[in-house]
Amino acid sequence: MAFDLMLRNARLANGGAASATVDIAVAAGRIAAIEPRISGDGESVDARGRFVSPGLVESHFHLDKSRILDRVAPLQDRRATDYMMRTSAVKHTFTVEDVYARARDTLEQCLLNGVTHMRTHVEVDPNVGLRGFDAIERLAQDYAWAMDLQICVFLQEGWTQVPGAEANVVAALKRGVRVVGGAPRYDTDGPGQIRRIFALAKEYDVDVDIHLDGGYTTHDMAIFLVCDLADRIGWGGRVAIGHGNKYSCLPQAELEALGRRLAASGVAVTVLPATDLFTSGRHLEHSVIRGVADANALIAQGANCSIATNNVMNPFTPYGDCSLVRIANLYANVVQRGTERDLSGCFAMLTDRPARILRRKDYGIAVGSPADLVVWNAKTPAEVIATVAQPVMGFKRGRRLFTREMPTLHRP
Repeated sequence: MAFDLMLRNARLANGGAASATVDIAVAAGRIAAIEPRISGDGESVDARGRFVSPGLVESHFHLDKSRILDRVAPLQDRRATDYMMRTSAVKHTFTVEDVYARARDTLEQCLLNGVTHMRTHVEVDPNVGLRGFDAIERLAQDYAWAMDLQICVFLQEGWTQVPGAEANVVAALKRGVRVVGGAPRYDTDGPGQIRRIFALAKEYDVDVDIHLDGGYTTHDMAIFLVCDLADRIGWGGRVAIGHGNKYSCLPQAELEALGRRLAASGVAVTVLPATDLFTSGRHLEHSVIRGVADANALIAQGANCSIATNNVMNPFTPYGDCSLVRIANLYANVVQRGTERDLSGCFAMLTDRPARILRRKDYGIAVGSPADLVVWNAKTPAEVIATVAQPVMGFKRGRRLFTREMPTLHRP
């Protein structure tokens, strides 16, 4: 039988480091067979016993404001919390071409690090209008051969107190955007913004993804309103929140209770370690809080969680190499998760779990699924996280996306 691709000697997640390898045959962009030894004609690529996963999923990203450190005012005070204001000050200078170029460079770096699915949040505040959205919409079309790119539109700088701002959100929804979000922390009426987001979600039949519960106080968490609204309109499985810094400040019993509430309402949490670490605890001069929620603890109570990069090279996160695996390793260090089970769970928060948030029903390594595959320089998912393993090669619908040459030690 003829196949477009045969990825041989692949080690899958359900087997472990000592498991037998399999071949993965691809035809017409989809996985046609997974067996120990497949005979047939077509391109043959040897994974050499390395771990093979589905393409990684970035469930919370900001392509439109990546790589802007060279144009924003420098940070004057190490404890300052003016990242939103410093970003806002330059958004009026964004052009469609500028956003497209920066986002393209960032997207390509994500691809080289094994990401094949992404949800990117795009700001449509009046000072940028729809320029960022126009750029990312075009980017999604131009890079559909490599990345399934889902757009979430939102207002970063306020909604209920900004006359006319909602018009940009509605315009994007009318153009086919499938996710609506927000940042109620920067609104004079945060609960009002959340209610309006859910009203639009129901009106346009779109998913919800809100920046929520940043900070360190726990008496004023907005997650319960989000769960209530998800219950009320039947949006379970269609709602996610990003950040959740406050959950890191909860006692264990309260954190577990929150996990059960999230599970019951079908609300997912995306933890954003790089940004959450950089922005948390700036009111403290010593014994600084970490501000990174323990997603493993929420998952143990039945909730769905993911780990994502969020920002790259902007005031909210002034660094980043677009390696989602590095972000997961950072998370595991911060929340002190180091067992094989913990680290395997971290890898699942880059793959299967965020795929559920994006509602990808055809995701994964199974016959009939799209052949989005990544070969890692490791033998297990836990080893990938523990060693920040490099992806050796990647495929999108069976077409090779990239190849990484592994370093060679030249002995005397």
